[in-house]
Amino acid sequence: MLIDSHCHLDYFQGDDLAAVLARAAAAGVAEMVTIGTRLSRSAEMRALADAHPNVWCTVGIHPHNAGEGETPTPQAIVAETTHPKVIGIGESGLDYFYDKAPRDRQQAGFRAHIRAAQLSRLPLCIHARDADADIAAILAEEAGQGGPFPFLLHCFSSGRGLAEAALALGGYVSFSGILTFPKSQEIRDIARDVPRDRLLVETDAPYLAPVPFRGKRNEPGHVVHTARVLAEVHGVSPETMAELTTANFRCLFAKAA
Repeated sequence: MLIDSHCHLDYFQGDDLAAVLARAAAAGVAEMVTIGTRLSRSAEMRALADAHPNVWCTVGIHPHNAGEGETPTPQAIVAETTHPKVIGIGESGLDYFYDKAPRDRQQAGFRAHIRAAQLSRLPLCIHARDADADIAAILAEEAGQGGPFPFLLHCFSSGRGLAEAALALGGYVSFSGILTFPKSQEIRDIARDVPRDRLLVETDAPYLAPVPFRGKRNEPGHVVHTARVLAEVHGVSPETMAELTTANFRCLFAKAA
């Protein structure tokens, strides 16, 4: 059994969604987490998860959307998490590659989500792109001020320094289809050195389809290909990697246990 720890099921509708979920089940993907990108759409995320027994969700504001309206208070974010299917917060973080929101607004939103994770004890799904130093600094500052909190670096494509900083703070690292790309040897090297009890897998569907589907629309069933490469990197069987990542998911996302 595998769990897709990060996907965007709201991109799939009607019969298309039903077919995507059926293909995931046929591939051995038993559960998946659909990720919030705007707090205003939290009810939609909850409804989507409610409609499918094997779907969980998170609530939060993507850094691309951090400039829309006022930065929410940590308490406002926590208020959206009381539903039993809401098992995490985010995705939030920093994206200096696209810079779709002012960086100060991204940072303010990131800190608010961290504090919500501290208050709720729900894990924070972190988006990090071209912002390694600021992500690491903010994680350390907020942990020092408000105490430790559960989190993962999702769709890891950053440098070794950020992975090590996150692991030192108790974080997890989730790998997507990027791990399978021919030019991603540096990411595979970092993945090899992540302790086996801190590994997760994801698709980030509909984005970043793994080899052999690269360039096509991604979907949760394709996480098996990423998990297979991660197993090869760690020198274990795909079955063992499935067991490891599922156990790690249950540990991090304790509300889904």
